[in-house]
Amino acid sequence: MIEGLKVVALGGGHGLYASLTALRRVTSELTAVVTVADDGGSSGRLRRELGVLPPGDLRMALAALCGDDDWGRTWSEVVQHRFRSEGDLHGHAVGNLLIVALWERLGDTVAGLDWVGRLLGAHGRVLPMSSVPLDIAAEVELDGEVSTVRGQVACALTPGRVRAISLVPEDPPACPEAVQAVLDADWVVFGPGSWFTSVLPHLKVPQLAEALHSTAARRLVALNLAPQPGETDGFSPQKHLEVLRQHAPSLEVDVVLADTGVAEDAEELAKAAAELGGRLVLAAVADQDGSPRHDAQRLASVLDEIFREKR
Repeated sequence: MIEGLKVVALGGGHGLYASLTALRRVTSELTAVVTVADDGGSSGRLRRELGVLPPGDLRMALAALCGDDDWGRTWSEVVQHRFRSEGDLHGHAVGNLLIVALWERLGDTVAGLDWVGRLLGAHGRVLPMSSVPLDIAAEVELDGEVSTVRGQVACALTPGRVRAISLVPEDPPACPEAVQAVLDADWVVFGPGSWFTSVLPHLKVPQLAEALHSTAARRLVALNLAPQPGETDGFSPQKHLEVLRQHAPSLEVDVVLADTGVAEDAEELAKAAAELGGRLVLAAVADQDGSPRHDAQRLASVLDEIFREKR
């Protein structure tokens, strides 16, 4: 554990869950800044019915920050629990309902998330990237034709190749606390996660993007272990970096972290990292069962070495 090291992790869904599960082992000063564009499942239903931010990715981030003791494990399982029924509650996650209830009770999105964090004993803070619900619009190419697909679920499931994304509304307000966390950070971590729907959207919120460019924090990009079906089919690790550069041409990166088993062409990947201003770190961070998931302890160990400048 590195005392006093302020780290901000950006993303959403399972990728951010993996990042946070590792990072909470490295520092006690951890903030997650989470995408708020989900329009499917329980989150989508609550968003449409109540007009709130989609709570699902925020819930997953809070669950990832729970400790490894009985309290943390129990609450992590409870907030992730989904009801199974033949009625309207089917598919709703307990944590989603708890978060929305606190939002309605307190009238303050950030305060509600902080209250849930205290209940769970979360090792860090969870913030939305924007104070309003967002939609993702993707420019998709299929059979030589280019069209626009709207909605996170539609983007993730598109049979075409996503070329670029934008947000609706196109100039959304950033969460002020998220902006400040980025400006105060020592390190900012992008990814892993769904590239077009979880990682890149942060760079499309103007105030947050400005903070990500101007912060004195060092920036690390953690690459995925496998392409995302429907979003990045056929993408090499270096292609992910090229897309990042296309969406934020002036963003400089200090470190690109990739798993040794994924980097088939380490030389080309190192060149792509250098074009962003950074250096490549290769390490075994994948789960040993062969699945495309990060091993929390392995990832934590490597991040600790990078932050201490030992790797």
